[in-house]
Amino acid sequence: MTLQILYWHWLVVGMLLIIAELFVPSFTIFWFGLGAILVALFLLVAPGLSLSWQLFTFAMASCLFTLLWFKLIKPRMTDRTKAGMAKEAVLGESGQVIKAPSETRRGVVRFTTPVLGADEWSFICAEPVVPGDRVFIREISGNTLIVTKSAPMTGQVQAQK
Repeated sequence: MTLQILYWHWLVVGMLLIIAELFVPSFTIFWFGLGAILVALFLLVAPGLSLSWQLFTFAMASCLFTLLWFKLIKPRMTDRTKAGMAKEAVLGESGQVIKAPSETRRGVVRFTTPVLGADEWSFICAEPVVPGDRVFIREISGNTLIVTKSAPMTGQVQAQK
């Protein structure tokens, strides 16, 4: 008696592994589920595939999917907003003035990379600025940035002066 695994067996195993990922926070079982579904698709195309080739295909596909996730896809999904970081991490960031402040309202500055979760902030500046000027974060006061028009001094520049 030979053991014959049909495409739907692999499909069920794949779906069970993907569902199991809901209960395991590692996000690795998902890729093994995709490997099993890939074997199911291969069996639809080539139903005579031997069990050893099915297992080999499952192992290689699972490893490949896992490797692609951890080496290529996940690193590109890193959070670049700096949200939740200490304010010291954003001091010195530069942005461009899009609305100049007046006596009745604060100005608006836009950053290329979001700062503390937002790419536009209202600001106060002691120096006169116009739209298009580059400003640098000096301090954060509630929901308003205190900025300066001149570049902030870094530790190396301060040590030289």
